[in-house]
Amino acid sequence: MNDPVRAAGDPRPASDPVRVWHRLVDTSVLLDGFHALKHAVRFGADIPVAVTVDRAAALALADELAPDVRAPLEGLLAEVSQETLKSLVSRPHPTEVAALAVRPAREANLRALAHTPRGAPVVVLDNPRNLGNAGAVIRLAAGFGATGVVTTGTLDPWHPTVVRGGAGLHFATAVERLAVDELPPGPVFALDPEGEDIRALKLPDDAVLAFGSERTGLSAELRARTDHLVALPMRPQVSSYNLATSVAMTLYHWSATGGAPS
Repeated sequence: MNDPVRAAGDPRPASDPVRVWHRLVDTSVLLDGFHALKHAVRFGADIPVAVTVDRAAALALADELAPDVRAPLEGLLAEVSQETLKSLVSRPHPTEVAALAVRPAREANLRALAHTPRGAPVVVLDNPRNLGNAGAVIRLAAGFGATGVVTTGTLDPWHPTVVRGGAGLHFATAVERLAVDELPPGPVFALDPEGEDIRALKLPDDAVLAFGSERTGLSAELRARTDHLVALPMRPQVSSYNLATSVAMTLYHWSATGGAPS
């Protein structure tokens, strides 16, 4: 970027943040709220512009909740009016903080997903439908230190609603959309009610953990690629778990039987 107002990586707030915002918004990732910005900063996102209605209040929030990012936020945040923020973000977060970040290069994410040997699983959401659920899964995967999250199908895992649900933690793991035949290497363990009870298994660190659509389950294509069908314990007559809950239970089982966040 060769913007005369502020180049990417410059620690000073943009002198004209609105102009910078409008120039970059169509090609950038929206970080909606203090916590999304906090996580993006922690995990090294390139953030060309960040705005808030009350700079002092945002920095006080950093002092209280995230003192480790206080200094970079002091350099990033520019104060704008409430009307201006509403013109930039259709539904401003209650913290009245927003920023734009550069999406990580697809090539770098694909290298991270394909790298072997792998020390943590990859989570695959097979043709997911719910944007909020996808965001919650990315947040979980980041928390457990998963290598990445892959979606198949039409849902964009970098959609603003997904990023909001992920609280900015897209920058803490590799997030991409791939076809089933492009999935990373490793044995595929797919969740299915007819599978082997997960409590009898030890999931390997290089596992590809696949979860079907909230409505239709695993696609025929993903099922054909599967090495092991795995079932979560469930009381009879309970039909299913929420997608994010299923991912959380599976990642917890992996971590509790040997794998663990660093």
